[in-house]
Formats: sequence, C-alpha cells, structure tokens
Amino acid sequence: MPAARRDRTSGSVRGKGPSMTAAAGGLDLGFVGTGIMGGHMARRLALTGHRVTAWNRSRAKAEALAAHGVAVTDEPRLAAGGADLVVCMLSSGPVCDEVLLGSDGVLGAMRPGSTLVVMSSIPVDTAEAQARQAADRGVRFLDAPVSGGEKGAAAGTLAIMVGGDADTFRDADPVFAPLGRATHVGPAGTGQLAKLVNQVMVASNICAVAEALLLAKRGGADPARVREALLGGFADSSVLRQHGQRMIEGDFRPGGPAKYQVKDTSTALAHAQRLGLDLPVAGLIDGLFSDLVAHGGGDLDHSAVILELRRRST
Repeated sequence: MPAARRDRTSGSVRGKGPSMTAAAGGLDLGFVGTGIMGGHMARRLALTGHRVTAWNRSRAKAEALAAHGVAVTDEPRLAAGGADLVVCMLSSGPVCDEVLLGSDGVLGAMRPGSTLVVMSSIPVDTAEAQARQAADRGVRFLDAPVSGGEKGAAAGTLAIMVGGDADTFRDADPVFAPLGRATHVGPAGTGQLAKLVNQVMVASNICAVAEALLLAKRGGADPARVREALLGGFADSSVLRQHGQRMIEGDFRPGGPAKYQVKDTSTALAHAQRLGLDLPVAGLIDGLFSDLVAHGGGDLDHSAVILELRRRST
C-alpha cells in the first residue's frame, strides 16, 4: 500500500501513485505548466520521490500525471502554497508574469525561504525583474531554461542553464538532477541569456541542415544517404541526426514548435540590439521562421523550416 501524503489542493489525504518510489528527504514541489516538456519533467520529479502538485491551464494535461503520483489543482497558487520549491514551465514571458506575479499569483502564495525556479524561455530583463520581485518577498529565485526538446525532457537529459545565487543553485540540485545536467552560468538573468545563445545556435544549425538537404536533393543525390555519409564528420550534430531525419521523413510533429523558435530568435535579436550588437545571421534565420509561422507552420516542429525553404525555391 503506497504511503499517503497531504494533498495541498484540498487538504485531503491522497495516496501516491502505484509507480511512485518515495525517496528519503523528497521535497514538496509545485509545478506550473505541464505541456509538451513540462509534463515529462513533473513526472520525472514525482517518480524520483518528490511530492509534486501541478497546475496547467488545460487541466487534462495535468490529470494525465496523476497515475505517477502527481496531485493536480485548478489554481496555480494552490500548487505553490507550502511548497519548498516551485517550477514554472510556461510558454512565454508575459504568460509567466501573469501566472506568477498577478494579484492571485504564484509568488504571492509562496512562503519566505522557498525557491522559485523559472524554467521557461523568457527575456533576460523579465527574469531580472522576477528575481527582484521574488527577493522583495523573501523568496529565492533561479532562472533555469532548458534545451533538449521533448526527448530530453522524457529521458532526463536536458541541458539546464541556470542564473541566480550560487548557494540557491546548489540547494536546487535534488530538483535539477532528475531532469538533466544543470550548469550555473552567473547571476539572475544569465540563464536566459545562455538560452538565447543556445537558440541562435540551434536555429542556425536547423536552417543550415535544411538548406543542405534541399541542395542534395535538387542536385540529384539521395538526402538520406548524404545525411548518413556526414555522420561522424565535422558537419555532424544532434540537429543533423534528429532533425535531419525528421526533414527526410517529413515528420513535423512538434517537439519544439516553430512559433516558440520565433519567440526566442526575436528575443535574442531585441537583446542584441540593446547591447549594440548586429547579428545578421540571426536576423535572416528569424525571418525564415517568422515566414514559416505566417504560412501556417507555427504549431509544426521547428525542423519544418525546410518547408519554408522549399516554398521559396518553387
């Protein structure tokens, strides 16, 4: 019989799911946003032995986690009340601000000394402002965006870029460890800066692979065989291995939707402008993804940028 725990959503006692393995010293966690990646992350935290209470705007996505021992609540602040640490994995900076900082928001429900970890991809200045508001309430703050897509979230192999206080980063290790490899990169906001760097590199690589495969096919070679020939050489990459295969197969089910790629490349360009930098390659790539979204591909995987390149070549 699984051990029972207190359910923060209603005050009732609730049993852990049958696949939950309790670990000594597990934390009380709130998890806000259980979408494509967040659902896998919340599941992994629960199966590691943490006591997870989750909220998602679409409740059905959170309900799917109940079998893994995750409690589900209808209000985000109820996921935060009494939690040692709250993870935010929402879609954008404005959505994070709405859910975290609103009059009925998550931050207002958190107790002093607890930790807020924003793992969404948001602008640098948004993360810095959230850190200040958290500090005003005595809540510790980390911005910790991730890379690795749905596969990385499911397997616990995400790259996690963390900004914030070094001691807070060390104390959050029991939460980061089941999710992937976390690296502390500097003060609050620098996790988001590292993610922007990551997104510019990933988007550039996706576009380069798409162009190369189109060139191979138009020139009369088999793109699948060309991809195979390049594996292990200097052109090899995770993008060539995973997204190159997607492009060849025409499998654009979203792991990382194109509309979020545009969000990140546009944010990177805006931040570069504030720093007085000109990033011409990033600008071209942002234009490609923006056109893909404008032509109806926003909900497709970002590897679908090859469709936009094909459209331009017809």
